[in-house]
Amino acid sequence: MVSAQTFRDRLRAAQRRAGTSLCVGIDVDPRRLPAGLSPDRSGIERFIAGIVEATSDLVSAYKPNLAFFEALGKDGWDLIESTRRRIPSNLITIADGKRNDIGSTAERYATALFEVWGFDAATVNPYPGLDGVAPFLANPDRGVFLLCKTSNPGSADFQDIQCEFQGQRMPLYEVVARRALSWNQRENVGLVVGATYPEELARVCDAAPGLPLLLPGIGTQGGDVEAVQRLIGASDGPPVVVSVSRQILYASSGDDWAAAARRETEALRTALDGRRGWAKLGGRAVS
Repeated sequence: MVSAQTFRDRLRAAQRRAGTSLCVGIDVDPRRLPAGLSPDRSGIERFIAGIVEATSDLVSAYKPNLAFFEALGKDGWDLIESTRRRIPSNLITIADGKRNDIGSTAERYATALFEVWGFDAATVNPYPGLDGVAPFLANPDRGVFLLCKTSNPGSADFQDIQCEFQGQRMPLYEVVARRALSWNQRENVGLVVGATYPEELARVCDAAPGLPLLLPGIGTQGGDVEAVQRLIGASDGPPVVVSVSRQILYASSGDDWAAAARRETEALRTALDGRRGWAKLGGRAVS
C-alpha cells in the first residue's frame, strides 16, 4: 500500500524522531575490515550488523553504496537484502547506485530499488533527462536524489561547464538544480551536493529553494562542516541529509571497532546538529 505521506514528509519525520540530520554510509571494503573479521560474506555481515547496532539510535538514515555489495557477486545481493532488513523501519534507507538509463530501463531500475529491495530513496543520474527520471518519481513516498554537484574533484569536468538556460548563463549543476525544482511535483525530489563545495552549495540552495539535499563529503573528504552547520540551523533551510561513511565505519581497526564507530557518530552528530535546527522541525534538541 502506498503511503499518504510524501518522501519529504517521511524524511522530516525520521529526522524529528532521531533529532539529527546524520546518515551513515555503508561502503564496506573487505580489505578494511577490523582485525578478527574475515573478508568474506560472514565477516562483512557481522561488520554491518555491528555498525547498525552501534549507531541506529544516533542517526536518521543509512545509505548503502550498492557498488560495494555488487562487487561481491551473489553474496553481495544477499547482503543487500540482509542489510535492508537489519536497518530499523523508522529510519530512511537510501540506495546509493547513481542509476539511470532510457525510460524502459529506468523503470526496471526503479522497480528493483523501491519494490524489490524496498529502499526509501535512491541516488539517480539526471543526464538522460525527464523521461529517464520520471519512473523513479512515480511513487510520492519514494525519494530521488539527483546528482547535481558531486563531492569529487573531477566533478568540474562537466558539472561546472557554463550553459545558456532560460536567458541566463550558469553552470550545468545549477541547470540541474532548476530542472529538479520543476520536476518536484510529488514532493519527492532532492539533490546530491558535495559539502566539499560550499559556494556551489549556496548557489544550489538559491536555485532550488526547499529541495532536500544529500550532502556527502564531510569527514574523510574534508567537507566544510561550518557551511553544513549553517544550512542545518537556518530557520528556512531545506531538509538536509549529511552522509558520512569511512570516518564512522573505520574509526578503529581493532577489537573496539563498534564502540569506536559509535563514539565517532556521537561526535559528528553533536558537531553537526548540536542545539541548532530542531526547533523548526518540532523535534528535540541534542544535548
